[in-house]
Amino acid sequence: MPRPHRNRIVVNQPEVIRFKPAGVPAAKLEEIVLGMDELEAIRLADFEGMYHEEAAEHMNVSRPTFGRIVAEARRKVATMIVEGKSLRIEGGPVTLAKLRAFACRGCGYAWQEPHGTGRPERCPACSHEDIHRTDALRGRGSGGCGHRHKRGRKGRP
Repeated sequence: MPRPHRNRIVVNQPEVIRFKPAGVPAAKLEEIVLGMDELEAIRLADFEGMYHEEAAEHMNVSRPTFGRIVAEARRKVATMIVEGKSLRIEGGPVTLAKLRAFACRGCGYAWQEPHGTGRPERCPACSHEDIHRTDALRGRGSGGCGHRHKRGRKGRP
């Protein structure tokens, strides 16, 4: 009996979940299902350009497991393109990551990091070390989390 999968950390859900060749009705196409963990592996390795070891840490899996996930994902995408099939993105053993927002005081670059990955030491854009947390994801303003947050003296955060 195989070991159960550990949930893989995924940063966000895709806005588009179906792809198909133009001009062919979806009902006439064979469908390939790409798991959200496989999409995340492609995003980290191919879109973000991360090495497998770093990407594996982001997904909370071992480096060999990450290699298997990304290889299977690439095979599915290649099959979809070469054989003209439709692709649907859904499911998989995933947990949606909670993000923290940071900004660089040197160049002003802003980015997000998943919880549990530690505080970044320097800015990914300019390598400046003077970085700080921002309020972008702390649930303030419209679209926030809806919880009341404790405030410091005189109502300031």
